[in-house]
Amino acid sequence: MKYKILLLGSGELGKEFVIAAQRIGQTIIAVDSYENAPAMQVADGFEVINMLDGDALDRIVAKHQPDFIVPEIEAIRTERFYDYEQQGITVVPSAKAANFTMNRKAIRDLAAKELGLRTANYRYATTSDELKKAVSAIGIPCVVKPLMSSSGKGQSTIKSESDIEKAWRYAVEGSRGDVVEVIVEAFVNFNSEITLLTVTQNGNPTLFCPPIGHRQERGDYQESWQPAQISEEALREAKEMAAKVTEALGGAGLFGVEFFLTDEGVYFSELSPRPHDTGMVTLAGTQNFNEFELHLRAILSLPIFEITLEKAGASAVILASENSNNPTFSGLEKVAFLPKTDFRIFGKPSSRPFRRMGVVLVNDTAEKPITELVEKAKAAAKLITVNT
Repeated sequence: MKYKILLLGSGELGKEFVIAAQRIGQTIIAVDSYENAPAMQVADGFEVINMLDGDALDRIVAKHQPDFIVPEIEAIRTERFYDYEQQGITVVPSAKAANFTMNRKAIRDLAAKELGLRTANYRYATTSDELKKAVSAIGIPCVVKPLMSSSGKGQSTIKSESDIEKAWRYAVEGSRGDVVEVIVEAFVNFNSEITLLTVTQNGNPTLFCPPIGHRQERGDYQESWQPAQISEEALREAKEMAAKVTEALGGAGLFGVEFFLTDEGVYFSELSPRPHDTGMVTLAGTQNFNEFELHLRAILSLPIFEITLEKAGASAVILASENSNNPTFSGLEKVAFLPKTDFRIFGKPSSRPFRRMGVVLVNDTAEKPITELVEKAKAAAKLITVNT
């Protein structure tokens, strides 16, 4: 069983996916818009193209004739995926899933209107004037996000009317692709956020990882921990929602489904049809399989009998503070000296303020208070400096 996989997007999540695939003998071609992207450093081959250029995408698919196409980012001409499926190529998890989840409008309307999941009240806007009307309808405070973006780019919170124009400009600047449209969401007064990694299988039951808690800044995760504290009732509700939306999207693979936990119940937030950044905590050995191994096994129809919690764990990101075309790192030996602590340096060839350059991972017994592990991970991440 050896397949060729075309990986579209070659960041740190893609790199860990390639490592998992290499361990069981698969061939990976990593694709991104720049050379020496993290996943390219460990893949069998690579291509550098603009994935929003449909003709360029067609060329490399025809050139490599992959068995699987695995998207890792949003900025892809995903409507071409339907044609690739017609050619007999498996798009992961499916062409429909990739198309719907690459655009917040499609996935939100599916969740709220078709499946009846509880979500924040929302509107769309294609101009700054429409944004003003949407904010008036939703109320302040509210959250504005581009329909296509990742890692929190373009996302902001409107706290007063004076923020509206600035929020529009920031959303347009942070938008990926050629869609100039934003979603405006009512602010959900949540107690916590979780990611429920959901694994859909070919011919086997859908499985759920132990819930992962996380904290965000600038729309991007800063720390994550597993297991997250959640009531049995809320977890049951989240699993039911995750099962509904992943079944509607179809295909096999790992989905990162995000939820808000509130006094009123569980709210569906977002969904990614691939390993999730908050799920990097699974690299700390918290599960019998990490999220990248689960994604790969589901794709290849290797049956996954169960997902078990082995340890408690936490992750904290290592952020750059300046621009550099040759970033280096100091303080690694300090973190290496700490017990039950590890780190990953992603190998990104350049840095910029707040760019995620690595992650610190800690673990301990399941009985260990999770708050202690989170603080330990945060403290360890501060020991590492990204030098310019």
